[in-house]
Amino acid sequence: MSETSREGRISAAFVKLADTLIADYDVVDLLDTLLLECTEILDTDAGGLMLVDAVGSLQVVASTSERADFVELMQLNAGAGPCIQCFTTGKAVVVADIDESGTQWPKFRTAALQRGFRSVLATPMRLRGEVLGTMNLFSTHSGAMNPRDAAVAQALTDVATIGILQERHIRETGIVSQQLQRALNSRILIEQAKGVLSQTASIDMDEAFALLRTYARSRNLSLHAVAEGVTDRSLNIGTNEHPGGVTLIMADSPKAP
Repeated sequence: MSETSREGRISAAFVKLADTLIADYDVVDLLDTLLLECTEILDTDAGGLMLVDAVGSLQVVASTSERADFVELMQLNAGAGPCIQCFTTGKAVVVADIDESGTQWPKFRTAALQRGFRSVLATPMRLRGEVLGTMNLFSTHSGAMNPRDAAVAQALTDVATIGILQERHIRETGIVSQQLQRALNSRILIEQAKGVLSQTASIDMDEAFALLRTYARSRNLSLHAVAEGVTDRSLNIGTNEHPGGVTLIMADSPKAP
């Protein structure tokens, strides 16, 4: 990617994130956009994003890959890892070589290396001293992300954070908690829908999520709404076999009684 086109992509990413900040925006859609833009612009291989829930625990709400999802779940299960350190300190954590520098988090180190990840950047989602979660970008090659790219990651993350904590939500802590909890609930619903699609079409979970996202964006729907339609069967799912693989046909149909 040339320097000119890269700068254009960065500007476009900020515009895209800002465009999601409408009255009824979907938090999961916002975070999914953030991850996709960051992984592509910053040349990383996978990304995952976690938000703190009502009891103070970090929960995965978005990911670009089942591999990243699994590694982050391992971090949560182990209670230690770059993302935990990032969340606790409110500062970015750079691990240039997981094999050499990840010994302080042995379970994370093992899980990451087994899945081909060699470096990671954990960026805090913070505003006015409050840390809501972390964005974690994984690479299959060793080496620290350069400071310029790390600054871009932080800036894009800050935009998404502002999206979650808009001024009207900051005024009432209860509303903020509800907004974050809705994001966590949406993630659970999306995981269920991915499972339904995976089983129905005999595809892996990454492909299932890609189909959900494509269907939602092509019809200007939220991921939550499409996932709900898949799980409650108000969207009729069919498959069309062809030499290139499986194409999913999701035709609207009345909700079963």
